[in-house]
Amino acid sequence: MPNVTPELYDSVMLIKQQMLVDSLNHAQAALNDSLHATNDLMFKTRTELQLTQNSLANSSFKANNIWMMVATAFVFIMHLGFATLESGLTQAKNTTNVLFKNSIVPAIGIMTHALCGFNLMYPGFEFGVSMDFIGFKGWGVELPEGGETFVYNPGMTYWTDFLFQAMFAATAATIVSGAVAERIKLFSFMVFSFFFTAFIYPIIGSWKWGGGWLNTIGFSDFAGSTLVHSVGGWAALAGVILLGPRLGKFNKGVINPIQGHSMTSAVIGTFLLWLGWFGFNGGSVLSAEPGMVSRVLVMTCISGSSGAIAAAFSIFAINKHFDLSMVLNGILAGLVGITAGADQMGIIDATLIGLISGCLVVFAIITFEKIRLDDPVGALSVHLVCGIWGTLAVALFGAKAGAAQFVTQLIGIGSVAVAAFGSSFLILLAIKYTIGLRVGKEEEIYGLDASEHYMEAYPNFMSK
Repeated sequence: MPNVTPELYDSVMLIKQQMLVDSLNHAQAALNDSLHATNDLMFKTRTELQLTQNSLANSSFKANNIWMMVATAFVFIMHLGFATLESGLTQAKNTTNVLFKNSIVPAIGIMTHALCGFNLMYPGFEFGVSMDFIGFKGWGVELPEGGETFVYNPGMTYWTDFLFQAMFAATAATIVSGAVAERIKLFSFMVFSFFFTAFIYPIIGSWKWGGGWLNTIGFSDFAGSTLVHSVGGWAALAGVILLGPRLGKFNKGVINPIQGHSMTSAVIGTFLLWLGWFGFNGGSVLSAEPGMVSRVLVMTCISGSSGAIAAAFSIFAINKHFDLSMVLNGILAGLVGITAGADQMGIIDATLIGLISGCLVVFAIITFEKIRLDDPVGALSVHLVCGIWGTLAVALFGAKAGAAQFVTQLIGIGSVAVAAFGSSFLILLAIKYTIGLRVGKEEEIYGLDASEHYMEAYPNFMSK
């Protein structure tokens, strides 16, 4: 073996070191290329994932918004239900008047909600901490940034939100119409409806749905047993007290029934209202979330059905015959009763709430007549009494049941009663002593169609 000179050895080692460095450089370059490729892939993947998430969110948003628009349409159709129910349960000579009131109220409700109601109801209270009673975001409705996208709300656009809430405001005012029917001046009713939808309803509603003090203390009212139905009911009670009974209703302690002229219209109206409740309660989920929406709709129908059955047999036990008008009010009573807790209840809960509502409405109608409060369509019994019951039922049945919740529900009911009844009474009293509240005796006898509208609903059928 030849001797290796130091010079040769150093040369070989240098060559090996260079080869090793070159190998490491190649490996480093390959690793860098791999890392760059991985980073590019990860960036592309994140971008595609974000695009997919945005696409899914947008698709979900579109589905939610479509459902909320459908729900809005359902609530809107309730006005036709109120119109046909109220006209059917009142006398033929007042039909045009009843239909006019139920046609003008949605228009007043939408316009006042646009003017100030929406921003009074949602004034920007901080949810969970606010103890405010009143706030105001400003006049009119103005599209916020991102208001037509899911940035505003994953469940609906700003416009859909506004319109859905406007339908609720108008519905609350329509409740008053039935209770004061057949003797209130038309213009006076319109003036009251303006103040009610512009100020009374939205300010009280802000206490819970706008994030105000009732929401902070834990008051629960899913779709408005109190915030819609009882608010309308308390206002109706103020009107009934100030107007007094219709002529001939009470004579020397005797209660004289004043029958409605068309049970066909009353039945059509009731089923239109039942249909509307699919939007009223189902839309209050505020999205198209399948499980919750379907649950709410089932509980709503269960309660309305059991309310009908309970009312039918309650009146049969008293009068020994089945009364159609009581069954219709029993349906509505069950629907009102479940409205506060439709998202919390199971089948048994909803059945019991409806059964109790159906019994309550029958005894409430009888009781109101005994104390000489004349309510032509049973609005006080359905919306006020069963609205109170439904709100209390949240603390007796379902997921939120408990003594502490019962106290909170009582606080909500009491505060709304004072605010809604007190403010409505003062406004109606002011109307009574300024422009007048009740039509004259002769006008009432001949009918409001002739005196207020110069137009008969049935000109070819009514006797002259």
